[in-house]
Amino acid sequence: MIFKEKNYDLLSIGAHPDDVEVGSGGVLIDLNKRGYKCGIVILTQGEMGTGGTAKIRTEEVKKAAKILGADIVKTFDWGDTKLEDTYDKRLELAKVIRRCRPKVILAPYPHVGHGKRQSHPDHVAAGVLALNAANLAALKKIDIPGERHLVTRIFHYFLPPGITPNFVIDITPHFEQWIQALSAHQSQFLNPEKSKNYIEYLTAMARSFGLLARCQYGQGFYAVEPILMKNMMMFVED
Repeated sequence: MIFKEKNYDLLSIGAHPDDVEVGSGGVLIDLNKRGYKCGIVILTQGEMGTGGTAKIRTEEVKKAAKILGADIVKTFDWGDTKLEDTYDKRLELAKVIRRCRPKVILAPYPHVGHGKRQSHPDHVAAGVLALNAANLAALKKIDIPGERHLVTRIFHYFLPPGITPNFVIDITPHFEQWIQALSAHQSQFLNPEKSKNYIEYLTAMARSFGLLARCQYGQGFYAVEPILMKNMMMFVED
């Protein structure tokens, strides 16, 4: 994959070809419209999904990325349902981070939830990999190409039961465009062989996050560390 820009403001990392769109797609649309450069990193081909094939899903994610206004900077083939946090994978992802030099990384929540709706193991592994790779990318003596790079913040999506987002991004102005990006993954979300209406489900999820933050549609994220605000009025300004 050829990098269209050396530096990106934000990288969103997903385990599967549609994860970034589901968990952070509305935010990528918003940032693109604000002039920020966003990149997508996908860790598996999604070949174990009920619908589609690896080839079909590759084409779907290309269509979705165009709608989001984001670049697919790297796609790995680390095994759908087999994703693990290993040192070699940390190094490979750290190379991407050094190449793209993002200020912010978005990644799935790196722990398993409780209750019936457990977190997908690949999502958890992707979150752990993102954290560990970001750490390696910042080390001066690590044996990988590029200058060391310290990511300013890492925020998590795909929050499991019991974890409430501690901030929500309003995606209401971009809701229809987000739905278009999701619909580009036809094999997953518009597959007549599937009984579940995924677009309706994801709409309800965005609505629930919006209700938490007093907007119509939102996407929720979890910040492990407190968010530093230099100006309290930023909480109430657009």
